[in-house]
Amino acid sequence: MRLIKASRQAIAAAREARAAIRGGFDRPTAGMAPGMTQANMICLPRDWAFDFLLYAQRNPQSCPVLDVIEAGDYRTPLAEGADLRSDIPRYRVWEQGRLVDDVTDATALWRQHPDLVTFLIGCSFTFETPLREAGIEIRHITDGCNVPMYKTNRQCRPAGRLSGELVVSMRPIPAERVSDAVTISGRFPAVHGAPVHIGEPHLLGIADLQRPDFGDAVRIEPGEIPVFWACGVTPQAAVMRSGVPFAISHAPGHMFITDIPDAAWQGA
Repeated sequence: MRLIKASRQAIAAAREARAAIRGGFDRPTAGMAPGMTQANMICLPRDWAFDFLLYAQRNPQSCPVLDVIEAGDYRTPLAEGADLRSDIPRYRVWEQGRLVDDVTDATALWRQHPDLVTFLIGCSFTFETPLREAGIEIRHITDGCNVPMYKTNRQCRPAGRLSGELVVSMRPIPAERVSDAVTISGRFPAVHGAPVHIGEPHLLGIADLQRPDFGDAVRIEPGEIPVFWACGVTPQAAVMRSGVPFAISHAPGHMFITDIPDAAWQGA
């Protein structure tokens, strides 16, 4: 991460967004606090933390680690004064690899499981601001819905007890702007970077773009090509495949908004 500090106005916008979330805002966070880094979250028992750290190290494009928080803690230097137990719009709760609940406040769960180690993972929402500034429409923001996400037939490199498939997010991009989207997102390797696949979704094992595994389907207009980026829901796929005894994650598309500007991750 480059040592770039956000403006007062940008930090104020991020803090206002977190306050709104703490106050009950419960929608996907794409487009909120433009220019500020957003992060995926996964919390696992201390006994599983090294396995996940190794999993992330072996699969850096889908699991780029921005911060690791000590067991039981809920604070991060990426956002002063933030509370990871309540500053994400919606959380998912996992037991034995199965989704058992989703909640808008995880404070009680943190108390019940004091050994949780929390990982913040880079999110592609971070480079959506520079894409939009370049005149590239982000369809899920335009249409006010969640980004579509899909499990693929690509397997991540396993680590310890963890294994799972790559999950991707998809954005339809006009054919003549695909190279620009690749170049712009490629400047942000710490938040998934350049696409992992362009066009031909069947080669990823995706049978129907209108039936995403997570998030919402979006319009694909004539002349647009589906472009796929590695996605921070990949850790949740590993939780499911590996039967992790207990975990908390963000709900797909419902991110943690930091006080770090997008530009801090360029070339990181």
